[in-house]
Amino acid sequence: MDNYSHYAHAELGLWLFQMKKPPGIFNRMTHGIQSKINTVIPEKVHQIVTTAIENVVKAVIMGSSLIVPKPSIDLSFKARELKIRNRIKWYRNSASAEGAITGAGGILLGFADFPAFLTIKMKMLFDIAALYGMDTRDYQERLYILYIFQLSFSSQIRRNELIGLLENWEKHRENLPTDLNGFDWKTFQLDYRDYIDLAKLAQLIPIVGAGVGAIANFKLTEHLGKNAMNAYRLRVLK
Repeated sequence: MDNYSHYAHAELGLWLFQMKKPPGIFNRMTHGIQSKINTVIPEKVHQIVTTAIENVVKAVIMGSSLIVPKPSIDLSFKARELKIRNRIKWYRNSASAEGAITGAGGILLGFADFPAFLTIKMKMLFDIAALYGMDTRDYQERLYILYIFQLSFSSQIRRNELIGLLENWEKHRENLPTDLNGFDWKTFQLDYRDYIDLAKLAQLIPIVGAGVGAIANFKLTEHLGKNAMNAYRLRVLK
């Protein structure tokens, strides 16, 4: 094993520790408050939001699948990760610019940020998967992408549940939903919405929204990219 592989294994180990650590007091309190808020919101509203997010994500996934990059099979592990880090930087900067533009427009353009930013994040995950040699035309690989996304934008309590699924992916394949309609979209949208609400709320405020949008998108995209790298390392480093 070369020095870079040792480094990657060490980084993966630290990431797993962070994903598996028990939720702290603040995390449990925040999760509890958000859960109570969600119970107050009428079920019909949850259904509308869930359907909207489901349709946007499905559209992004289907669109990405039409221009899906070919799996990279002739690269060394170090070369793959160098390319991946460069792709993450590119998407991170693109997301930051998009957040600044939509944030500068206040509430109206702020709402346009959701599908635009979601598209950037999903496209990045497709590129990362391909660079690790995964064929995202495979339906199960698209599900893996959704679980990475959910792991990245959820509470520590939820991460404790999801990390086991990703860590033992081959064992869980048989119990996966048979299509995207069987995916738990309500939990997906609740996790995502609860995670980014505070980070993105100030983006809707005129003038300061541009700076907030740029910084929030920058950090959220970088966060997703780091999680995606380690989630795929779970499979390729075995």
